[in-house]
Amino acid sequence: MTLISRILGFLRDMLIARIFGADWMTDAFFVAFKAPNFFRRLLSEGAVSHACLPIIEDYKNRGGDFAVRSFVSKVSASLLVVSLLLGIAAVLLAPSAIVLLAPGFAWQGRTHTLATLLLQLCAPYLSCIALTALFSSVLNAYGKFAIPALVPSILNAVMILAAIWLSPSLDEPVTALAIAVSVAGLIQLLILMVPLYRLGLLSRPKIDFYETAVARFCKNLLPSIFSVSATQLNLLLDTLVASMLATGSVSWLYYSDRLVEFPLGILGITLSTVLLPRLAKCHSCDKSSDFSSVLDWSLRCVLLAGMPATVGMMLLAEPILSALFQYHEFSAHDVAMAGQSVRGYAVGLMGCLLVKVLVPGFTVREDFKTPVRFGVYAMLVSLLLNVLAWPFAHAGLALATSLGALTNAGMLLKALLKKGIYTPHSGWPAFFLRITAACLVMSAVLCANLKPELWSQQPASVRVLNLMAEIGLGMVVYALVLAAVGLRFSHLQLRKHGD
Repeated sequence: MTLISRILGFLRDMLIARIFGADWMTDAFFVAFKAPNFFRRLLSEGAVSHACLPIIEDYKNRGGDFAVRSFVSKVSASLLVVSLLLGIAAVLLAPSAIVLLAPGFAWQGRTHTLATLLLQLCAPYLSCIALTALFSSVLNAYGKFAIPALVPSILNAVMILAAIWLSPSLDEPVTALAIAVSVAGLIQLLILMVPLYRLGLLSRPKIDFYETAVARFCKNLLPSIFSVSATQLNLLLDTLVASMLATGSVSWLYYSDRLVEFPLGILGITLSTVLLPRLAKCHSCDKSSDFSSVLDWSLRCVLLAGMPATVGMMLLAEPILSALFQYHEFSAHDVAMAGQSVRGYAVGLMGCLLVKVLVPGFTVREDFKTPVRFGVYAMLVSLLLNVLAWPFAHAGLALATSLGALTNAGMLLKALLKKGIYTPHSGWPAFFLRITAACLVMSAVLCANLKPELWSQQPASVRVLNLMAEIGLGMVVYALVLAAVGLRFSHLQLRKHGD
């Protein structure tokens, strides 16, 4: 389901690149879209789940579905009030918000004006996203993963329809995308209410800010935002600095981020989604060895898929961008510029994946202080390294964010090992060497077969076919080498500690 959503996301961005290109209007939209998209990633891809899943597991054990239904009722009411206030604030304070998000737009009158309008049109989405994240988390806690994973596809599908059919009829065509964002938010919320109602967990919202469950959730929410979303905060800072660089920098970073989000979403977010309820159950049942085993299995999965994804992004940056986005308004120059930042973000892909898997090791135990502290350290590292924007322009911003993510992952892993929360199973050195060998051989084959200077000269259909062939070749070589060096599926089985 996550794969479907990500593919639709690429189709959406291909259409945006084809129809709107990379100019001041797309810069305005991507800055305005940054706010709702940032809150979506902040809440739907981690923070709310980390804040409420330990509580839900506790309530399930103590009071069953009735206790969970009461929890959902009171927390959803609180989130609804806060979300509505946030949406109203976004409309009223949009001009100032755009200056904060992109200070460089302050002296670009038309860009600032358009970005302000687009943010106001996106504001209703902010009122829906918190409830969407809560309902998704509750369904995940009950083992219902499919619909919450598919719901993000609604946003992509509605934006695609708006770009094709609505934008040609508007004076400012790009405003169709902002309208689509708000419409999609409402549809997502309504869809999630159906399975929640069938489980008997949906009831009328009851406002009670002093309820113990609400207070506990709010106490967990703020630190969980910082613990799981340090990289997202850094991406927001990237946009801020990029607005002061050359025209198109915001768009180049956006398309680069979208490419790296593909493996991050497929593996990192999916693993984290499934991992959270399992770890919460292990912790509530006091099964520390099983807790460690689940973490070990997740780390092996990250290494197995994350390393070749990193190599692929580094080697195939321009071919991927050319095949997906180089149409009409998105030029070969845009491909070259975005390719630089793709490589910058790819450096930190493993760090981002590891953070998604390691943070639950703390949050399900309701230890938010440790990951928050490390997240703040990582943000400071990225902020200091933003000086790389001067020699390397927008690519320097991407590299700074990557180095911050790697720093965060390293500190999280060290703390889990030091506290004895995670004890690695045997066989890690051999496992790592096998993955490394497969990546090296795959890199050599791809480099020998790749002629990037010819990509931009080929017809669009040929570029897509060649890209599919390159990716397929890389996958086959990687799998064959893994088999040749002795990696078996049994090495990735979820085992009890000591087996």
